[in-house]
Amino acid sequence: MSTRLLMDTILSQTNFAVTGVSRDRDKYGYKVYQSLKAAGYRVYPVNPNTDSIDGDTCYPSLDNIPVAIDCVVTVTPPDVTEETLYIAGRLKIPFVWMQPGSESTAAINSARAFSLQVIAGGPCIMVLIRQRQAKLVAY
Repeated sequence: MSTRLLMDTILSQTNFAVTGVSRDRDKYGYKVYQSLKAAGYRVYPVNPNTDSIDGDTCYPSLDNIPVAIDCVVTVTPPDVTEETLYIAGRLKIPFVWMQPGSESTAAINSARAFSLQVIAGGPCIMVLIRQRQAKLVAY
C-alpha cells in the first residue's frame, strides 16, 4: 500500500488513541489530541501521569482503553514508543502513526513484526487532518 493510501486509510478510521497526551496546551501531545477531537474522531488520551485531560478520562496505558482502537498516534520519546508498540501489537491495533521525533528504527521494526501498518516520522497527522478538512470544505 502506498504511503498516501495508508494515510487516507488511517484517517478514515474512527477510534484513535494518542500516547503522550499532555495537559500543557503548548505541547504537541495536547495539540495532536485536540486536532483529532476537533476533526470528529473518537480520541482516547494515554498518559500514566494524569487522570484527565480537559475533563476527558485519560488512560495510563493502551491496555486500559475500554474500546477497540483503530490507530495509535505516538507523541512520545522513541523508547516509550517502542514499549507502546509492543502493547499495540498484542492488542492487534492495526495502524500506528508515529509523530516526527517519536519514531526509531527499533519502533518501526517492532510495529512491522506485529504486522501493524505504520506511518513513521512524518508527515505530522495534524497537517493531513487540516488538508483533508480543507478538501471537504472546498466541495
